[in-house]
Amino acid sequence: MNCAEAEILIHALIDGELDAGHAREVEAHVASCAGCAGQFEAFHLMHAAMAGAALKDTAPASLHARIDAMLPPAAAGTAAAAGAGAPRSWRRPSRRSFFGGFAAGAVLSGALAASVALVVFNGDREGTIANEVVSAHIRSLQAGHLIDVESSDQHTVKPWFDGKVDVAPPVIDLTAQGFTLIGGRLDYIDGEPVAAVVYRRRKHVINLFVARRLGTEHAAAAARTVQGYNVRHWSAQGLDFWAVSDLDAQELDEFVQKISAAVPAVSRS
Repeated sequence: MNCAEAEILIHALIDGELDAGHAREVEAHVASCAGCAGQFEAFHLMHAAMAGAALKDTAPASLHARIDAMLPPAAAGTAAAAGAGAPRSWRRPSRRSFFGGFAAGAVLSGALAASVALVVFNGDREGTIANEVVSAHIRSLQAGHLIDVESSDQHTVKPWFDGKVDVAPPVIDLTAQGFTLIGGRLDYIDGEPVAAVVYRRRKHVINLFVARRLGTEHAAAAARTVQGYNVRHWSAQGLDFWAVSDLDAQELDEFVQKISAAVPAVSRS
């Protein structure tokens, strides 16, 4: 991680908005970079000062009195008032009736907001995970981040994940079909550890993320493009698969088809 990337994420770290993987990366960079450490300390102090400051303003008693004076009198029921068109049954609302109505409206508004938020959250979770998958792919392309276990032998890569993730990811050798297995690594998506099985097609890297559940279940591969990268997501054998690469869409679809065809046989074995 460089200073420009860290500067963007420092605020999110202070506000507690980063997942575990990103938080560790920012903390590691801050620990090794004096400039970013100084920025972190300054932002942290400013955040603490704002959180502890009495920024809420209270209306003075004179304003309350002026507003009360502008309200119609409670006994506005005389003939003169009626002749002027004043409401016959108008009375000044009490604090109880005002806040009771406000509370009822707030409850209804809250329920509507919650239902809308639930729909939006469910509909957007897939997009959020897709963005995280692409971010993890981009991070992996940095020097020294792509592979934890380097091997083209599936019997070496697959056992390496034992005890590191809660799934046994299928590791499939597709070298003969033009997709070379080059290794695997531990990564983090949505704050959870996931297996990343890494392939290469010519000069293009393909990250295949495997987890128990990351997004909505898809029997067939769902396709999307995020930040110029092609992303495919599908589910099989109780696992979620996310493939991401700058490989063209047709070739990535070919990769997905070959992996999907081989997964049931690997799972049975």
